[in-house]
Amino acid sequence: MLQIDDRYYDRQKFEQMVVLSADKAGLSANARYAVCFSDTAGWLALFFAIRNIGASVFPIHPATPHAAARRLAVAAGCNALYFNSLEAETLSTQVEPASTGQLLQMSSGTTGAPKCIARGWAEIDAEVASYVATFRQPEEMTPVIACPTTHSYGLICGILVALKRGRTPVIVDAGNPKYLLRTLRGIEQPLLYSSPAVLHTLARLMPEGEKLHAAMTSGTVLPEPWFARIRARTTHLFQQYGCSETGCIAVNPDVTDAADMGFVLPHHSVACSNSAVAPSEMIVSGPNGDIATRDLGYYRPDGMLVFVSRLDDTINVSGLNVYPREVEDVVMSMPSVTDAVAFRKADTLAGERVGLLFSATERLEGPAVRQWCAQNLASHQLPMEIVQVDAIPRQANGKISRREVAAQHAAGQFAALAKEVA
Repeated sequence: MLQIDDRYYDRQKFEQMVVLSADKAGLSANARYAVCFSDTAGWLALFFAIRNIGASVFPIHPATPHAAARRLAVAAGCNALYFNSLEAETLSTQVEPASTGQLLQMSSGTTGAPKCIARGWAEIDAEVASYVATFRQPEEMTPVIACPTTHSYGLICGILVALKRGRTPVIVDAGNPKYLLRTLRGIEQPLLYSSPAVLHTLARLMPEGEKLHAAMTSGTVLPEPWFARIRARTTHLFQQYGCSETGCIAVNPDVTDAADMGFVLPHHSVACSNSAVAPSEMIVSGPNGDIATRDLGYYRPDGMLVFVSRLDDTINVSGLNVYPREVEDVVMSMPSVTDAVAFRKADTLAGERVGLLFSATERLEGPAVRQWCAQNLASHQLPMEIVQVDAIPRQANGKISRREVAAQHAAGQFAALAKEVA
């Protein structure tokens, strides 16, 4: 039924684990349960046990400390927390239980404070059915999930979709790229679900001539230099686009440009501009009403949904829009630069200007970085402040929060890691 690293669990054995988890945990229908387990098999057994009785589950990333997990569970209105144990920790909550079970998740918080998103199991089932019926290319592939199974990307699109297709999902710790490569080499037609950062690392580690059979990317648009390297080292490259409130919205079955999010799945309707010159916010319509994604994009004539920028990330310099990805792609095309993030900075004259954080394999001088940017960017796109750091701060799901980077920079939190180069 599923494999976790080198251990295989057949259907009978795993179903026994699910039943045992339900008995020991003392679950009740319609309750809201938070789960934070470092043991993946234990977490998934409890997940299915909670779902089977029609209760609600709030998955918490396994690296979360107890105090933080408890705060999250309370914020999500959970009745109890299971923290590496089937003995429940009772929580006080004022949230009325839903009439049907739900998957509870915190939004990423990339544009504001995270909020709890609740999606019913029927809605999840509809997403899985639509995904499987529409995205047919991987039907004979074995899904390899090297991303958190507490996130909808790994849990729904990785595990639940695999089980719906009758495939055995292989769940692998992404923390060891060499082990992940060995695992992929031992599987016929593997389809890797992972983060852009992991895909880029694998593309750099693989020997010349070796390719990934298939890979899915999601969560954030690949920087152009990363995309070129990953695309060259992957036979089948897929991409999906979605948000916490709606789940997966679109899938691209053959990615040739990093910004091409995909074709909208039939259970969704997305209103968006048809002009690359004048992109608009993508609005998703569904049974729960309209959802504003806060993403700017447009439709190509062939129906492909193209991403331009996060609406909240757009930097307005004296009335001119700067899309951070354009700046980041230029900086990351500079030799030795490994990662970059452009963010908004207040400016008394222009209102807003571009700030830049980057990492590289060697120390780069400010004038050299400025000259490179000046040769490839318009004047209003040029960073007014450039800082080199050891590593760009990313969230657990691999995303970068430009809002958090800007706040951390303003608070001087990067000063201990590096000195300004410009």
